[in-house]
Amino acid sequence: MTDADLIRRCHTIFPGHRARRPAELYAAMAAWCEANDVEHDVYGSGDLIDSFEKKIAALLGFPAAVFCISGTMAQVTALRLASSDRNRAPVALHPTSHIFVHERSNYQLLDHFDALQIGDRHRPFTAADLDTIPGRLGAVGLELPMREIGGQVPSWDELDAIKAHCQTRGAHLHMDGARLWETAAGYGKPVAEIAAGFDSVYVSLYKGIGGLGGAMLAGSEDFVARAAEWFRRQGGNVIHRSPYIVAAAMQFDERVAAMPAYFERTKFLFEALRAHPEIRVNPARPAANMLHLHLPVGRERALAIRAHLAERHGVWLFNRINHGVLPDTSYFELYVGDNLLDAQDDKVADALALLAAELRTPA
Repeated sequence: MTDADLIRRCHTIFPGHRARRPAELYAAMAAWCEANDVEHDVYGSGDLIDSFEKKIAALLGFPAAVFCISGTMAQVTALRLASSDRNRAPVALHPTSHIFVHERSNYQLLDHFDALQIGDRHRPFTAADLDTIPGRLGAVGLELPMREIGGQVPSWDELDAIKAHCQTRGAHLHMDGARLWETAAGYGKPVAEIAAGFDSVYVSLYKGIGGLGGAMLAGSEDFVARAAEWFRRQGGNVIHRSPYIVAAAMQFDERVAAMPAYFERTKFLFEALRAHPEIRVNPARPAANMLHLHLPVGRERALAIRAHLAERHGVWLFNRINHGVLPDTSYFELYVGDNLLDAQDDKVADALALLAAELRTPA
């Protein structure tokens, strides 16, 4: 039985939003297009995409924003331009940056820029860490929240210090804001206030928003226009962006409005986990609607527990799971979305108790 088959049989699902099968999603998109008289854009020119780009730019507090087919393309392009503008000075990134971890050395093999790792891989970097970089610094990339370390963020004062450091040093400050909407709920600040002081911001149209894919890059009008030209040079000039824009735009306001509720649900889950010390949680307190849950069993044992709880109890606890640093440990990321928001409190408590009991049971 596949994972998808198991999930469909479960009544309590922890991670993410409810998955819509293609026929359901496309039907919703078609109905939204009909209701809003949507026409295809042509190579990025059209009323819908123009208005959505302006909407994202305004929300982030920037003069302009442009659609990009992927965040991978958007981010290295932004940092390439920033580095090039400063005589190819290097770019500082956290060791767990998406660019290092998931992008197959594109920045290096495609000669985008030179990169430096900055800070401890288990904590957000600080302005003091940036002080340790001698000489020229072209750009700094900062992910908010930092997915690979459980959704941690710098404190608000530390974020201000990083912004001030980059401004004083003349370094371009770029935000990996794939989950910026989630961070706003954690900080309790509008996204424009978080983004103030950054020179460019990337946001995803599919992660927390639930679209088909794609990204937006916001910045000055000149910077965004130059980035759009580089997107074309790299093969990103698809004839119709409309499927990606529609899939995001039709649910964007609803998703963003729900972020505070997702964050409150994350805090509820965090408190419920205190009853089960077998399950360790990172970070020390929620900073966004995501957590890492560390288990005292190896990855294969964790997968067996997941299958058992799904088959016997109708509970689906996680999707991907990773090997832990220590032997016979593992951890998984939990993004709190519609599934946990809609789950009854007692069902969540029961599911955690079932997991804890399995963790205490010898294999």
